[in-house]
Amino acid sequence: MTSKKFMALFLTLAMILTTTGGAFAALSPIALSQSNPIVPIVKNASIAVVNIDVEKTATRSFSPFPFDDDPIFKRFFGDTFKEFTRSVPMKGRGSGFIVSKEGLILTNNHVVDGVDKITVSVLLKDGDKKTYPATIKGNDPAYDLAVIKIEPDEDLPVLELGDSDALEVGEFVVAIGNPYGFEHSVTAGVISAKNRSIHAQDVNFDDFLQTDAAINPGNSGGPLLNMEGKVVGINTAIVPYAQGLGFAIPVNKAKEIMGDLVSYGRVKRGWLGVSIRDIDPKIAKAYKVDGTQGAMIADVFKGDPADKAGLKRADIVVEINGEKIKDANAFVQKIRTLAPGSVAKLVVIRRGKKMNFEVKLAERANSADGRPETSSTSSGEKAESDGSDVLKEFGISKVEKINDTLRRKYRLASDAEGLVVTELDRNSKAVFDGEVNEGDIILDVNGQEVSSTEDIKKAMGDEDSILLFLERDGSPFLISITKEEKK
Repeated sequence: MTSKKFMALFLTLAMILTTTGGAFAALSPIALSQSNPIVPIVKNASIAVVNIDVEKTATRSFSPFPFDDDPIFKRFFGDTFKEFTRSVPMKGRGSGFIVSKEGLILTNNHVVDGVDKITVSVLLKDGDKKTYPATIKGNDPAYDLAVIKIEPDEDLPVLELGDSDALEVGEFVVAIGNPYGFEHSVTAGVISAKNRSIHAQDVNFDDFLQTDAAINPGNSGGPLLNMEGKVVGINTAIVPYAQGLGFAIPVNKAKEIMGDLVSYGRVKRGWLGVSIRDIDPKIAKAYKVDGTQGAMIADVFKGDPADKAGLKRADIVVEINGEKIKDANAFVQKIRTLAPGSVAKLVVIRRGKKMNFEVKLAERANSADGRPETSSTSSGEKAESDGSDVLKEFGISKVEKINDTLRRKYRLASDAEGLVVTELDRNSKAVFDGEVNEGDIILDVNGQEVSSTEDIKKAMGDEDSILLFLERDGSPFLISITKEEKK
Protein backbone atom coordinates (compact mmCIF):
# COMPACT_ATOMS: atom_id res chain seq x y z
CA MET A 1 0.00 0.00 0.00
CA THR A 2 1.40 3.39 -0.99
CA SER A 3 1.74 6.16 1.57
CA LYS A 4 -0.99 8.19 -0.13
CA LYS A 5 -3.50 5.32 0.03
CA PHE A 6 -2.65 4.69 3.72
CA MET A 7 -3.21 8.35 4.57
CA ALA A 8 -6.56 8.37 2.75
CA LEU A 9 -7.73 5.26 4.67
CA PHE A 10 -6.69 6.79 8.01
CA LEU A 11 -8.60 10.01 7.32
CA THR A 12 -11.69 8.05 6.30
CA LEU A 13 -11.71 6.03 9.56
CA ALA A 14 -11.17 9.17 11.61
CA MET A 15 -14.17 10.85 9.97
CA ILE A 16 -16.39 7.80 10.59
CA LEU A 17 -15.47 7.66 14.28
CA THR A 18 -15.98 11.39 14.71
CA THR A 19 -19.36 11.54 13.04
CA THR A 20 -20.81 8.38 14.59
CA GLY A 21 -19.67 8.91 18.20
CA GLY A 22 -17.70 5.65 18.17
CA ALA A 23 -15.19 4.07 20.51
CA PHE A 24 -13.41 7.27 21.51
CA ALA A 25 -16.68 8.92 22.54
CA ALA A 26 -17.75 5.82 24.53
CA LEU A 27 -14.64 6.10 26.69
CA SER A 28 -15.22 9.73 27.67
CA PRO A 29 -15.35 10.47 31.45
CA ILE A 30 -18.84 11.92 31.17
CA ALA A 31 -20.25 8.79 29.57
CA LEU A 32 -18.52 6.55 32.10
CA SER A 33 -19.94 8.47 35.08
CA GLN A 34 -23.41 8.33 33.58
CA SER A 35 -23.21 4.54 33.16
CA ASN A 36 -22.06 3.93 36.75
CA PRO A 37 -25.12 3.63 39.05
CA ILE A 38 -23.03 4.12 42.20
CA VAL A 39 -22.19 7.76 41.38
CA PRO A 40 -25.73 9.18 41.72
CA ILE A 41 -26.35 7.02 44.82
CA VAL A 42 -23.31 8.51 46.54
CA LYS A 43 -24.19 12.07 45.47
CA ASN A 44 -27.71 11.78 46.83
CA ALA A 45 -26.92 9.84 50.02
CA SER A 46 -23.67 11.39 51.25
CA ILE A 47 -25.25 14.57 52.57
CA ALA A 48 -27.45 12.48 54.90
CA VAL A 49 -24.49 10.48 56.27
CA VAL A 50 -22.86 12.04 59.34
CA ASN A 51 -19.58 11.63 61.16
CA ILE A 52 -19.79 11.06 64.90
CA ASP A 53 -16.95 12.03 67.27
CA VAL A 54 -17.22 10.92 70.89
CA GLU A 55 -15.26 11.64 74.06
CA LYS A 56 -15.12 9.81 77.35
CA THR A 57 -13.11 10.59 80.46
CA ALA A 58 -11.28 7.60 81.91
CA THR A 59 -9.50 7.49 85.27
CA ARG A 60 -5.95 6.13 85.10
CA SER A 61 -3.56 5.34 87.96
CA PHE A 62 -0.02 6.66 87.73
CA SER A 63 3.05 7.33 89.84
CA PRO A 64 4.92 10.66 89.74
CA PHE A 65 8.20 8.87 90.40
CA PRO A 66 10.05 6.75 87.79
CA PHE A 67 11.71 4.52 90.41
CA ASP A 68 8.69 3.54 92.49
CA ASP A 69 9.37 -0.17 91.89
CA ASP A 70 12.85 0.07 93.36
CA PRO A 71 13.01 -1.97 96.63
CA ILE A 72 14.88 0.80 98.50
CA PHE A 73 12.25 3.36 97.40
CA LYS A 74 9.49 1.01 98.57
CA ARG A 75 11.20 0.53 101.94
CA PHE A 76 10.82 4.21 102.76
CA PHE A 77 7.61 5.16 100.93
CA GLY A 78 5.70 1.88 100.46
CA ASP A 79 2.94 1.99 97.81
CA THR A 80 1.75 5.49 98.72
CA PHE A 81 2.63 7.05 95.38
CA LYS A 82 0.81 4.34 93.43
CA GLU A 83 -2.47 5.83 94.66
CA PHE A 84 -2.19 8.85 92.36
CA THR A 85 -4.83 8.99 89.59
CA ARG A 86 -5.67 11.37 86.80
CA SER A 87 -8.47 11.78 84.28
CA VAL A 88 -7.53 10.98 80.69
CA PRO A 89 -9.78 11.94 77.75
CA MET A 90 -10.53 9.04 75.39
CA LYS A 91 -11.75 9.76 71.87
CA GLY A 92 -13.48 7.67 69.26
CA ARG A 93 -15.17 7.94 65.89
CA GLY A 94 -18.13 6.40 64.17
CA SER A 95 -20.79 7.03 61.58
CA GLY A 96 -24.52 7.51 61.39
CA PHE A 97 -27.27 8.67 59.06
CA ILE A 98 -30.15 11.10 59.34
CA VAL A 99 -33.63 9.55 59.60
CA SER A 100 -35.73 12.67 60.26
CA LYS A 101 -35.62 16.29 59.08
CA GLU A 102 -35.71 17.35 62.74
CA GLY A 103 -32.30 15.79 63.45
CA LEU A 104 -32.82 12.18 64.53
CA ILE A 105 -29.79 10.05 63.61
CA LEU A 106 -29.46 6.27 63.64
CA THR A 107 -26.15 4.69 64.61
CA ASN A 108 -24.69 1.75 66.58
CA ASN A 109 -25.09 1.60 70.35
CA HIS A 110 -21.40 0.74 70.77
CA VAL A 111 -20.45 4.03 69.08
CA VAL A 112 -22.14 6.20 71.74
CA ASP A 113 -22.59 3.92 74.75
CA GLY A 114 -21.17 5.37 77.98
CA VAL A 115 -19.59 8.47 76.40
CA ASP A 116 -19.57 11.95 77.91
CA LYS A 117 -19.72 14.02 74.74
CA ILE A 118 -21.07 13.45 71.22
CA THR A 119 -20.32 15.77 68.29
CA VAL A 120 -21.97 15.25 64.90
CA SER A 121 -20.52 16.64 61.66
CA VAL A 122 -23.07 17.23 58.87
CA LEU A 123 -22.01 17.67 55.24
CA LEU A 124 -23.71 20.68 53.65
CA LYS A 125 -24.78 20.89 50.02
CA ASP A 126 -22.04 23.40 49.20
CA GLY A 127 -19.38 21.00 50.49
CA ASP A 128 -18.83 22.72 53.83
CA LYS A 129 -19.34 20.98 57.18
CA LYS A 130 -21.30 22.00 60.24
CA THR A 131 -20.97 20.45 63.69
CA TYR A 132 -23.67 19.97 66.32
CA PRO A 133 -23.67 18.60 69.86
CA ALA A 134 -25.85 15.50 70.14
CA THR A 135 -27.76 13.67 72.86
CA ILE A 136 -28.85 10.05 73.09
CA LYS A 137 -32.61 9.62 72.63
CA GLY A 138 -32.57 5.86 73.14
CA ASN A 139 -30.41 2.80 72.82
CA ASP A 140 -30.80 -0.95 72.48
CA PRO A 141 -27.77 -3.11 73.36
CA ALA A 142 -29.56 -6.26 72.16
CA TYR A 143 -29.54 -5.05 68.54
CA ASP A 144 -26.58 -2.65 69.01
CA LEU A 145 -28.66 0.29 67.82
CA ALA A 146 -29.02 3.84 69.10
CA VAL A 147 -30.89 6.98 68.11
CA ILE A 148 -29.17 10.31 68.79
CA LYS A 149 -30.56 13.83 68.31
CA ILE A 150 -29.14 17.12 67.11
CA GLU A 151 -30.90 20.51 66.94
CA PRO A 152 -30.42 21.72 63.34
CA ASP A 153 -31.05 25.25 62.08
CA GLU A 154 -33.04 23.97 59.09
CA ASP A 155 -34.59 20.82 57.68
CA LEU A 156 -32.03 18.09 57.03
CA PRO A 157 -31.78 15.58 54.17
CA VAL A 158 -33.06 12.13 55.11
CA LEU A 159 -32.12 8.66 53.91
CA GLU A 160 -35.02 6.43 52.94
CA LEU A 161 -35.20 3.06 54.69
CA GLY A 162 -35.51 0.06 52.39
CA ASP A 163 -36.58 -3.56 52.90
CA SER A 164 -33.75 -5.81 54.11
CA ASP A 165 -35.97 -8.90 53.91
CA ALA A 166 -36.17 -8.45 50.13
CA LEU A 167 -32.37 -8.49 49.73
CA GLU A 168 -30.89 -11.29 47.67
CA VAL A 169 -27.44 -12.79 48.10
CA GLY A 170 -25.28 -11.37 45.32
CA GLU A 171 -27.10 -8.02 45.24
CA PHE A 172 -24.87 -4.95 44.88
CA VAL A 173 -24.57 -2.63 47.90
CA VAL A 174 -22.70 0.56 48.83
CA ALA A 175 -21.26 1.50 52.24
CA ILE A 176 -20.61 5.11 53.28
CA GLY A 177 -18.88 6.05 56.52
CA ASN A 178 -15.98 7.48 58.48
CA PRO A 179 -13.31 4.71 58.59
CA TYR A 180 -10.22 5.72 60.56
CA GLY A 181 -11.42 9.33 60.33
CA PHE A 182 -11.45 9.40 56.50
CA GLU A 183 -14.79 11.14 56.21
CA HIS A 184 -17.49 10.04 53.74
CA SER A 185 -15.47 7.16 52.35
CA VAL A 186 -17.37 5.01 49.84
CA THR A 187 -16.93 1.28 49.25
CA ALA A 188 -18.99 -1.09 47.14
CA GLY A 189 -19.58 -4.83 47.01
CA VAL A 190 -22.33 -7.40 47.23
CA ILE A 191 -24.43 -9.09 49.89
CA SER A 192 -22.35 -12.24 50.34
CA ALA A 193 -24.63 -13.96 52.88
CA LYS A 194 -27.65 -13.41 55.12
CA ASN A 195 -28.64 -14.51 58.63
CA ARG A 196 -25.07 -14.72 59.91
CA SER A 197 -24.49 -15.28 63.64
CA ILE A 198 -21.70 -13.64 65.63
CA HIS A 199 -21.15 -14.47 69.30
CA ALA A 200 -17.96 -12.92 70.66
CA GLN A 201 -17.27 -10.66 73.64
CA ASP A 202 -19.95 -7.93 73.59
CA VAL A 203 -21.35 -8.90 70.19
CA ASN A 204 -24.17 -11.40 70.33
CA PHE A 205 -26.34 -11.28 67.23
CA ASP A 206 -28.00 -13.86 64.99
CA ASP A 207 -29.27 -12.05 61.93
CA PHE A 208 -26.40 -10.09 60.36
CA LEU A 209 -26.11 -9.29 56.68
CA GLN A 210 -22.66 -10.22 55.38
CA THR A 211 -21.00 -8.05 52.71
CA ASP A 212 -17.64 -7.80 50.96
CA ALA A 213 -17.97 -4.00 50.73
CA ALA A 214 -14.96 -2.85 52.75
CA ILE A 215 -15.94 -1.96 56.33
CA ASN A 216 -13.34 -0.68 58.78
CA PRO A 217 -13.26 0.80 62.30
CA GLY A 218 -15.18 4.07 62.07
CA ASN A 219 -17.71 2.68 59.57
CA SER A 220 -19.83 1.53 62.53
CA GLY A 221 -23.30 3.04 62.36
CA GLY A 222 -23.05 4.08 58.72
CA PRO A 223 -25.57 3.01 56.08
CA LEU A 224 -25.41 0.06 53.72
CA LEU A 225 -27.38 1.10 50.61
CA ASN A 226 -28.96 -0.89 47.80
CA MET A 227 -28.92 0.19 44.15
CA GLU A 228 -32.04 2.29 44.74
CA GLY A 229 -30.13 4.36 47.27
CA LYS A 230 -32.22 3.04 50.17
CA VAL A 231 -30.75 1.90 53.49
CA VAL A 232 -30.83 -1.88 53.84
CA GLY A 233 -28.35 -2.28 56.70
CA ILE A 234 -26.41 -0.51 59.45
CA ASN A 235 -22.70 -1.35 59.24
CA THR A 236 -21.61 -2.81 62.55
CA ALA A 237 -18.86 -5.44 62.72
CA ILE A 238 -15.84 -6.86 60.96
CA VAL A 239 -13.62 -9.91 61.25
CA PRO A 240 -10.26 -8.20 61.88
CA TYR A 241 -8.11 -11.08 60.60
CA ALA A 242 -10.05 -11.51 57.35
CA GLN A 243 -10.67 -9.56 54.16
CA GLY A 244 -14.06 -9.02 52.60
CA LEU A 245 -16.04 -9.99 55.70
CA GLY A 246 -18.16 -7.12 56.96
CA PHE A 247 -21.47 -7.33 58.80
CA ALA A 248 -24.51 -5.08 58.96
CA ILE A 249 -27.71 -5.09 61.02
CA PRO A 250 -30.76 -5.51 58.73
CA VAL A 251 -32.60 -2.21 58.57
CA ASN A 252 -35.94 -3.94 59.20
CA LYS A 253 -34.72 -4.58 62.76
CA ALA A 254 -34.19 -0.85 63.20
CA LYS A 255 -37.67 -0.15 61.86
CA GLU A 256 -39.14 -2.43 64.53
CA ILE A 257 -37.59 -0.62 67.47
CA MET A 258 -36.93 3.02 66.50
CA GLY A 259 -40.33 4.18 67.73
CA ASP A 260 -39.71 2.75 71.19
CA LEU A 261 -36.20 4.22 71.32
CA VAL A 262 -37.47 7.70 70.57
CA SER A 263 -40.56 7.49 72.80
CA TYR A 264 -39.22 5.56 75.81
CA GLY A 265 -35.43 5.59 75.44
CA ARG A 266 -35.45 1.78 75.36
CA VAL A 267 -37.24 -1.07 73.66
CA LYS A 268 -40.34 -2.58 75.27
CA ARG A 269 -40.13 -6.29 74.46
CA GLY A 270 -42.50 -9.09 75.27
CA TRP A 271 -41.36 -11.69 77.81
CA LEU A 272 -42.47 -15.31 77.61
CA GLY A 273 -40.36 -16.66 80.47
CA VAL A 274 -38.59 -19.65 78.93
CA SER A 275 -35.14 -20.72 77.79
CA ILE A 276 -34.96 -22.67 74.55
CA ARG A 277 -32.68 -24.76 72.36
CA ASP A 278 -32.55 -26.17 68.84
CA ILE A 279 -33.82 -29.64 67.95
CA ASP A 280 -31.45 -32.28 66.60
CA PRO A 281 -32.39 -35.71 65.19
CA LYS A 282 -31.89 -37.45 68.56
CA ILE A 283 -34.24 -35.03 70.28
CA ALA A 284 -36.77 -35.36 67.47
CA LYS A 285 -36.77 -39.15 67.85
CA ALA A 286 -37.00 -39.11 71.65
CA TYR A 287 -39.77 -36.51 71.76
CA LYS A 288 -41.73 -37.88 68.79
CA VAL A 289 -41.59 -35.00 66.34
CA ASP A 290 -41.16 -35.11 62.58
CA GLY A 291 -37.91 -33.46 61.55
CA THR A 292 -35.92 -30.80 63.37
CA GLN A 293 -38.20 -27.79 62.77
CA GLY A 294 -39.19 -25.86 65.87
CA ALA A 295 -37.66 -24.91 69.22
CA MET A 296 -37.56 -26.95 72.43
CA ILE A 297 -38.35 -25.30 75.75
CA ALA A 298 -35.38 -26.13 77.96
CA ASP A 299 -36.74 -24.41 81.06
CA VAL A 300 -39.86 -22.57 82.21
CA PHE A 301 -39.33 -19.78 84.76
CA LYS A 302 -41.71 -20.05 87.66
CA GLY A 303 -44.39 -17.38 87.89
CA ASP A 304 -43.72 -16.02 84.39
CA PRO A 305 -46.27 -16.00 81.52
CA ALA A 306 -45.30 -19.40 80.05
CA ASP A 307 -45.59 -21.06 83.46
CA LYS A 308 -49.00 -19.47 84.09
CA ALA A 309 -50.23 -20.61 80.67
CA GLY A 310 -49.26 -24.23 81.34
CA LEU A 311 -46.19 -24.64 79.15
CA LYS A 312 -43.67 -27.21 80.36
CA ARG A 313 -40.04 -28.14 79.98
CA ALA A 314 -39.44 -30.26 76.83
CA ASP A 315 -42.46 -28.80 75.00
CA ILE A 316 -41.56 -28.20 71.37
CA VAL A 317 -42.90 -24.98 69.86
CA VAL A 318 -43.58 -25.37 66.14
CA GLU A 319 -45.72 -22.30 65.46
CA ILE A 320 -46.27 -18.78 66.84
CA ASN A 321 -49.27 -16.70 65.75
CA GLY A 322 -49.71 -18.82 62.62
CA GLU A 323 -46.05 -18.60 61.62
CA LYS A 324 -43.95 -21.77 61.42
CA ILE A 325 -40.85 -21.78 63.63
CA LYS A 326 -37.68 -22.98 61.94
CA ASP A 327 -35.32 -23.07 64.92
CA ALA A 328 -34.49 -21.48 68.27
CA ASN A 329 -33.18 -18.30 66.64
CA ALA A 330 -36.43 -17.83 64.71
CA PHE A 331 -38.34 -18.34 67.97
CA VAL A 332 -36.32 -15.61 69.72
CA GLN A 333 -36.66 -13.18 66.82
CA LYS A 334 -40.42 -13.69 66.69
CA ILE A 335 -40.92 -13.14 70.43
CA ARG A 336 -38.76 -9.99 70.24
CA THR A 337 -41.21 -8.46 67.79
CA LEU A 338 -44.18 -8.89 70.15
CA ALA A 339 -45.14 -6.14 72.57
CA PRO A 340 -45.77 -6.60 76.29
CA GLY A 341 -49.43 -7.34 76.88
CA SER A 342 -49.92 -8.95 73.47
CA VAL A 343 -51.04 -12.56 73.15
CA ALA A 344 -48.79 -15.20 71.60
CA LYS A 345 -50.70 -18.16 70.17
CA LEU A 346 -48.40 -21.18 70.35
CA VAL A 347 -48.71 -24.57 68.71
CA VAL A 348 -46.74 -27.05 70.81
CA ILE A 349 -45.87 -30.74 70.55
CA ARG A 350 -45.79 -32.42 73.96
CA ARG A 351 -44.76 -36.08 74.01
CA GLY A 352 -46.03 -36.56 70.47
CA LYS A 353 -49.33 -34.75 71.03
CA LYS A 354 -50.12 -31.40 69.39
CA MET A 355 -51.45 -28.75 71.79
CA ASN A 356 -52.46 -25.07 71.58
CA PHE A 357 -51.66 -22.35 74.12
CA GLU A 358 -52.37 -18.64 74.40
CA VAL A 359 -49.83 -16.70 76.44
CA LYS A 360 -50.19 -13.06 77.45
CA LEU A 361 -46.66 -11.66 77.37
CA ALA A 362 -45.17 -9.61 80.18
CA GLU A 363 -42.50 -6.95 79.72
CA ARG A 364 -38.97 -8.28 79.58
CA ALA A 365 -37.13 -7.77 82.88
CA ASN A 366 -33.96 -5.69 83.08
CA SER A 367 -32.05 -8.59 84.63
CA ALA A 368 -29.91 -10.86 82.49
CA ASP A 369 -32.32 -13.76 82.31
CA GLY A 370 -35.49 -12.59 84.05
CA ARG A 371 -35.54 -15.50 86.50
CA PRO A 372 -37.10 -15.03 89.90
CA GLU A 373 -34.91 -15.48 92.93
CA THR A 374 -34.82 -18.98 94.38
CA SER A 375 -36.78 -19.38 97.59
CA SER A 376 -34.67 -20.15 100.65
CA THR A 377 -37.42 -21.76 102.72
CA SER A 378 -36.81 -25.29 103.91
CA SER A 379 -38.92 -28.08 102.47
CA GLY A 380 -38.93 -29.92 105.79
CA GLU A 381 -39.13 -33.31 104.09
CA LYS A 382 -37.86 -36.46 105.75
CA ALA A 383 -34.40 -37.55 104.56
CA GLU A 384 -34.60 -40.78 102.66
CA SER A 385 -32.39 -42.59 100.18
CA ASP A 386 -33.46 -44.29 96.99
CA GLY A 387 -30.00 -45.19 95.69
CA SER A 388 -29.95 -47.22 92.48
CA ASP A 389 -27.50 -48.36 89.83
CA VAL A 390 -30.22 -48.34 87.16
CA LEU A 391 -27.98 -46.28 84.82
CA LYS A 392 -24.79 -48.20 85.58
CA GLU A 393 -24.46 -49.49 82.01
CA PHE A 394 -24.25 -45.87 80.88
CA GLY A 395 -21.50 -44.91 83.32
CA ILE A 396 -23.77 -43.41 85.99
CA SER A 397 -23.04 -45.61 88.97
CA LYS A 398 -25.71 -44.30 91.32
CA VAL A 399 -28.74 -42.05 91.37
CA GLU A 400 -30.69 -41.11 94.50
CA LYS A 401 -33.93 -39.50 95.45
CA ILE A 402 -33.33 -35.84 96.37
CA ASN A 403 -33.51 -35.11 100.11
CA ASP A 404 -32.30 -32.37 102.46
CA THR A 405 -28.88 -33.98 102.86
CA LEU A 406 -28.33 -34.11 99.10
CA ARG A 407 -29.67 -30.57 98.66
CA ARG A 408 -27.02 -29.32 101.08
CA LYS A 409 -24.26 -31.50 99.64
CA TYR A 410 -24.82 -30.44 96.03
CA ARG A 411 -26.20 -26.97 96.80
CA LEU A 412 -29.50 -27.69 95.10
CA ALA A 413 -32.50 -25.39 95.25
CA SER A 414 -34.68 -25.90 98.31
CA ASP A 415 -37.61 -26.93 96.10
CA ALA A 416 -35.58 -29.34 93.92
CA GLU A 417 -37.33 -32.69 93.50
CA GLY A 418 -36.68 -35.97 91.70
CA LEU A 419 -33.42 -37.86 91.18
CA VAL A 420 -29.82 -36.71 91.38
CA VAL A 421 -26.58 -38.29 90.15
CA THR A 422 -24.45 -39.19 93.20
CA GLU A 423 -21.78 -41.53 91.79
CA LEU A 424 -20.06 -41.85 88.41
CA ASP A 425 -17.69 -44.24 86.69
CA ARG A 426 -14.81 -41.83 86.10
CA ASN A 427 -13.58 -43.83 83.09
CA SER A 428 -16.97 -43.87 81.39
CA LYS A 429 -18.24 -42.05 78.33
CA ALA A 430 -20.84 -40.39 80.55
CA VAL A 431 -18.02 -38.41 82.10
CA PHE A 432 -15.72 -37.91 79.13
CA ASP A 433 -18.25 -37.58 76.31
CA GLY A 434 -21.57 -36.83 77.97
CA GLU A 435 -20.16 -34.43 80.58
CA VAL A 436 -22.31 -35.75 83.40
CA ASN A 437 -21.40 -34.44 86.86
CA GLU A 438 -22.29 -35.55 90.36
CA GLY A 439 -25.12 -33.32 91.55
CA ASP A 440 -26.83 -33.22 88.14
CA ILE A 441 -30.60 -33.60 88.48
CA ILE A 442 -32.26 -36.05 86.08
CA LEU A 443 -35.42 -34.45 84.69
CA ASP A 444 -36.21 -36.58 81.69
CA VAL A 445 -35.05 -39.80 80.00
CA ASN A 446 -35.78 -40.39 76.30
CA GLY A 447 -38.49 -37.78 76.30
CA GLN A 448 -40.27 -39.07 79.40
CA GLU A 449 -40.38 -37.27 82.74
CA VAL A 450 -38.89 -39.32 85.56
CA SER A 451 -39.22 -39.05 89.33
CA SER A 452 -38.22 -42.57 90.37
CA THR A 453 -35.86 -45.33 89.27
CA GLU A 454 -38.84 -47.28 87.97
CA ASP A 455 -39.62 -44.37 85.65
CA ILE A 456 -36.03 -44.51 84.38
CA LYS A 457 -36.23 -48.25 83.68
CA LYS A 458 -39.41 -47.82 81.66
CA ALA A 459 -38.02 -44.89 79.69
CA MET A 460 -34.72 -46.62 78.89
CA GLY A 461 -36.17 -49.74 77.23
CA ASP A 462 -33.52 -51.74 75.40
CA GLU A 463 -31.84 -48.79 73.72
CA ASP A 464 -28.03 -48.73 73.42
CA SER A 465 -28.10 -44.96 73.73
CA ILE A 466 -30.34 -42.68 75.75
CA LEU A 467 -31.17 -38.98 75.80
CA LEU A 468 -30.93 -37.37 79.24
CA PHE A 469 -32.46 -34.03 80.19
CA LEU A 470 -30.35 -32.84 83.14
CA GLU A 471 -30.25 -29.74 85.29
CA ARG A 472 -27.07 -28.21 86.68
CA ASP A 473 -26.85 -24.97 88.68
CA GLY A 474 -30.45 -24.21 87.76
CA SER A 475 -29.84 -24.58 84.01
CA PRO A 476 -31.31 -27.54 82.11
CA PHE A 477 -29.45 -29.19 79.21
CA LEU A 478 -29.66 -32.28 77.01
CA ILE A 479 -27.02 -34.95 76.40
CA SER A 480 -26.89 -38.28 74.62
CA ILE A 481 -24.88 -41.15 76.12
CA THR A 482 -24.27 -44.74 75.01
CA LYS A 483 -23.81 -47.98 76.90
CA GLU A 484 -20.34 -48.87 78.11
CA GLU A 485 -18.63 -51.71 76.26
CA LYS A 486 -18.47 -54.86 78.36
CA LYS A 487 -14.94 -55.76 79.41
